[in-house]
Amino acid sequence: MILRGYKHSVAERLMRYVQIDTTADPNSDTQPSSMKQKDLLKLLVQELLALGIADAEMDENGYVYATIEANTDKKVPVLCLCAHVDTSPDCSGTDVKPILHKQWNGKDIEMPDDATVVLSAKNHPYLLQRVGDDIITASGKTLLGADDKAGIAVIMDFAQFLVSNPGVSHGKIRILFTPDEEIGRGVNKLDIKRLAADFAYTLDGGERGHLEGESFSADGCTITFAGISAHPGYAKNKMVNAQKVLSYFMTLLPNDSWCPEVTDGYQGFVHPVHIEGGVEEAKVQFIVRDFVTAKLAIYETKLEALAKEAISKFPGAAYRVEVKEQYRNMREILDTVPQVMEYAKEAYKLSHLKPLIQNIRGGTDGSRLSFMGLPCPNIFTGEMGIHSRQEYVSVQDMEKAVEVCVNLVQVWAQKN
Repeated sequence: MILRGYKHSVAERLMRYVQIDTTADPNSDTQPSSMKQKDLLKLLVQELLALGIADAEMDENGYVYATIEANTDKKVPVLCLCAHVDTSPDCSGTDVKPILHKQWNGKDIEMPDDATVVLSAKNHPYLLQRVGDDIITASGKTLLGADDKAGIAVIMDFAQFLVSNPGVSHGKIRILFTPDEEIGRGVNKLDIKRLAADFAYTLDGGERGHLEGESFSADGCTITFAGISAHPGYAKNKMVNAQKVLSYFMTLLPNDSWCPEVTDGYQGFVHPVHIEGGVEEAKVQFIVRDFVTAKLAIYETKLEALAKEAISKFPGAAYRVEVKEQYRNMREILDTVPQVMEYAKEAYKLSHLKPLIQNIRGGTDGSRLSFMGLPCPNIFTGEMGIHSRQEYVSVQDMEKAVEVCVNLVQVWAQKN
């Protein structure tokens, strides 16, 4: 179904939503990690209610649930469409000033609040495919927040379309907005029984046509080195400085392989993300990633071997390794229910798009949801240059994502 004549609201919605600061806080233990995320979540509840979706509500943990009831007598699986409200703490999300560049002419976009921030097709090749589109950016001092407020705008516009076009046949649809996806806590306290869906799709992807059914598997690994403290004036043959043990260990890590700086495609990596400590104890935190879950244990064994090598150079030193599972490759679940991807591909084709199957060199809420019993691929929104001041999104990409969602719910209704 092509949505000819429909007046989309995605651009107007996105430009309102990004002005609400929803930066996640990885150092907070609250849920959500930053209470300001609830400012947008409360607004979304109000807007859903205004559309006539009467059960829209936010729970105490910052999850918004809403239902578009089925309008067919056929027994259709319950679908969930999901997006996250938080933005990455990697770049400021305070006082975002969105700018709409109508019918972009292909020339570099110099941000008005910081002339050193320039959006160029040279650095963002996908822009070459979007000449003539309406492009939304921030003003140069912040990220835009299209990750994932573009996904929110798409779902809200999709809901608006279905409510105003009751002739479009579909089963029961659940809408879910989550906090804290950017810091890996997006579904930590989700009530999966309350959600009561059979299958889901996140709206959190990039280029038009991309369909993602595979993500990294991920662990967190912390290696702690123990030294021996002594007064530095009388430390000869006594002190073992844990910081030096850790420093030596870090020199053993390869720089030409096994790290994010030199890997892509289906290559995995280990990546040190935080170091702290003193003489008596020093630790390094790693994220460990690969598309093959079994390889994580191989990487962690290799890290431990390097730790053993390090302490062998410092008699009296010791180490310990702690590993925590973070998420797993959604493909392990999606392969058991192939219709979830197949129906999405059909919806893309009905929208005159060639499905471009991609892997995610990261994770989404969908990675976790899939292993919570809710198989969940990821659909594009057009969000690009994410987590940076060069973030941008094409309005026409968002509108096309709405069209895909409309076709998707119809395919599910037709196939069941």
